[in-house]
Amino acid sequence: MIIIQVKENESIDKALKRFKKKFERTGVLRALRRRSYFEKPSITERTTRLKAAYRQAMWNSDND
Repeated sequence: MIIIQVKENESIDKALKRFKKKFERTGVLRALRRRSYFEKPSITERTTRLKAAYRQAMWNSDND
């Protein structure tokens, strides 16, 4: 459970922004979307490898 203490003289907008940031960092929504459908382990591994290869290619192109 996420608890946000609203500070004295703090606007609701600012407190809501802090709540949203804290909620996003927990990764609840990301996990929920990931679990909404089943993905085969081979597909998961393939996507992680593709992402890693993409990151590596981008990193190598920056250093050239």
